[in-house]
Amino acid sequence: MKKALAHTLDGLKRSARWTWAHKFRAAVLVLVLTLMAPRPIKSQFDPCCAILTAGLSTVTSTLSSVIGGGLNNILSVEQTIQSFEQATVWPQALITQAQGLVGQVQGFYTQIEAVIKIPVNSATLPSTQQFERNLLSGDSGQIPQTGANYTAVYGGVPDAASAPAPVRNMVDMTDAVAQDAMKRAIEIDQLATLELQAADQINQSIQAAAPGSAPIIEAQADAWLVRANAYTQAATADLMRVRAVDLANAGAGVKLGATNTTNLGQQLNNLLQRQ
Repeated sequence: MKKALAHTLDGLKRSARWTWAHKFRAAVLVLVLTLMAPRPIKSQFDPCCAILTAGLSTVTSTLSSVIGGGLNNILSVEQTIQSFEQATVWPQALITQAQGLVGQVQGFYTQIEAVIKIPVNSATLPSTQQFERNLLSGDSGQIPQTGANYTAVYGGVPDAASAPAPVRNMVDMTDAVAQDAMKRAIEIDQLATLELQAADQINQSIQAAAPGSAPIIEAQADAWLVRANAYTQAATADLMRVRAVDLANAGAGVKLGATNTTNLGQQLNNLLQRQ
């Protein structure tokens, strides 16, 4: 027994001496054994998990009651606004009615276009037919041909041997204003065609437009209306010029008559004095 105890003590002393001699290796061995030792698993009833669950429940409750309530109020307001817009601001029934009216107006445009395209040419002679085609062409590209066609039908300004200077001036001015009005008429016919096309496009846009885009289309229509008024004023100005030249010719005729009467009286006086 004593020998066994002595042998055990001797072994422990040798182990202690080896451990002290290999301190670094012993420490590494102890660390590895510690890391590899089994650990107890925390159950779902661990106090940390309970605290985390309670915190998440509090956050969820806060989101549902505070933030969720506010979001529900915002959604309710938006639904009220949407209902008001659909029932009062942009009621579907009135929108459908307006779109139907636009369809009827489109039919009127089609009828107007068909009426405008009805031929009205009436000349029978070759030169006048050519001139009439030029005037009714509605093509501004044919305006340069108007002068030659006019001269072919109405003749040109007489030369100095055929008429006195006042008469030649009156003829030249009358021809100029007449040709101006004819050229302007060709331009206005072409502009009228473009205006009808624009009106047709605007009408089609209205049929497919959303209620919120109505002000934009209305602004476009107003712009075209301003242009149409400008073209109308240009045509009115031409008519005023024609009328003014007509009055000027009448006044010039009276002046020429007075001058001719004066000259005739002077010639008679000279003839009587010779006798």
